[in-house]
Amino acid sequence: MATAAGVASSTVSAGSRELLEDQEFDGRIRSVGAGRPALAEADPDLVPSLLAMVEPVECGDPETPLRWTVASTRNLAEALTDAGHPVSHETVASLLKAEGFSLQGTHRTIEGARHPDRDAQFRYINDTVTSFLDAGDPVVSVDAKKKEVLGDYAVGGTTWRPGGDPIKVRAHDFPEKNAPKAVPYGVYDLGANTGWVSVGTDADTADFAVATLRRWWEGEGRSRYPNAKRLLITADAGGSNGYRVRLWKTGLAAFARKAGIEVTVLHFPPGTSKWNKIEHRLFAQISSNWRGKPLTSHEAVVSLIGATRTRTGLTVTAEFDPSPYPTGKRVPVAEVERLPITGHDWHERWNYTIRPQTPERAPDPAFGRFPEGDKHPAWLHHPAITGMSEPDWRDLTDRYRQFLVEHPTVVPFAKHRAGNTGTRKLSAADRLLVVILKQRWKTPNPLLRDLFGVSDQLIGGARREVARDLDALGIAIEPTRQRIATEPELRALIPARPNSNSPNQIED
Repeated sequence: MATAAGVASSTVSAGSRELLEDQEFDGRIRSVGAGRPALAEADPDLVPSLLAMVEPVECGDPETPLRWTVASTRNLAEALTDAGHPVSHETVASLLKAEGFSLQGTHRTIEGARHPDRDAQFRYINDTVTSFLDAGDPVVSVDAKKKEVLGDYAVGGTTWRPGGDPIKVRAHDFPEKNAPKAVPYGVYDLGANTGWVSVGTDADTADFAVATLRRWWEGEGRSRYPNAKRLLITADAGGSNGYRVRLWKTGLAAFARKAGIEVTVLHFPPGTSKWNKIEHRLFAQISSNWRGKPLTSHEAVVSLIGATRTRTGLTVTAEFDPSPYPTGKRVPVAEVERLPITGHDWHERWNYTIRPQTPERAPDPAFGRFPEGDKHPAWLHHPAITGMSEPDWRDLTDRYRQFLVEHPTVVPFAKHRAGNTGTRKLSAADRLLVVILKQRWKTPNPLLRDLFGVSDQLIGGARREVARDLDALGIAIEPTRQRIATEPELRALIPARPNSNSPNQIED
């Protein structure tokens, strides 16, 4: 029987005894207490030693044998054996699972420094976006996608292929010198659930960002929103469309003037760019669509982006933009101050509106883009104050107005503050007088502000711009040694009329 069953004769004898004694079978093959005890029981210090090695707080601790070492089960088994706890890597894996451990990747949740107004800005963006969408106005989310090196390089993900026939790519991902790159910049329309992506070849600059926005508007936005008078843009805090980028704002002002619409921009707080809708509604879908496919050329990138579709209705338009967008362009602060930008009451640096200059409206032949009404009293351009005769003053203002017609510019607007006029502009004559009073009589800003009835910011913008324009015209203001600090001192410069004892009787 032992030979037929392939077991020991003692096993057959033990089985026959159990049958003869009518013993109940309890499911055990071994007798109670048979076999070696578990390592965790034989070595009570094994599990504590293992947990000390894998605890996150112990990484890099000089007392830890595995400092700066990848904690694989084989490395852990080797370190435990060296520490006097001989164990195999299979047992290490079993012990870790019993203690609730598992293999996990990283989780992108830490956002760095948290701005105190972060949540309030999120609510502000949400409320503004909701109001625009409810009114039927366009709302877009903009951002640049990661640059991609073109060539037969590996791309993450998998794709369906015939068995045993994977796409062959390079064994390493180090790009060659001067390897071409694809620079995608996207515009995602929240209301229509559509995307527009321009694939550039140069650099991710503010010019490229505005050019992509302009192409979207001319290609889709204008026809989809024919009655729109305003556009809302949500963007990151940094990058080519950051709230500190002056080139971005000047480009948007040019876009607003040409399109004839008001552009409102809301920036997400620093460190929260992943909350922008374009990231997970457009860019994530594009990355999923080209997974496992090498990006060998710009044409391939455009084709793969344009073929992106989702079951929720997302469609994407992709285009190739070979235009150069050089870096290093500088925009003076004074030029930004002249833009028709109004900061919102809540975080004016993050949230602002750019008003358009109506494209169909031709510049006034006499005043260019400036209003005809002067803010200054008539006596302020008296020859005793300007240092020039009335004909010379008229000639100067005429020359300056013609210069403005030939070199159109936008009058700087005062930022909105409670209790001020907000957007009052200065005429050409007003702006000339600001510079004359400042350079000729060293007049302080508070007096200029009171004389013209505008803000300090508007006075400063006029000074900087007109001084530059006068240099271009070759006109110099001759300074005096006297400093005028009050209006009575300024009026005292004007000679009294005959039969009058006071210069204050001059008509205003």
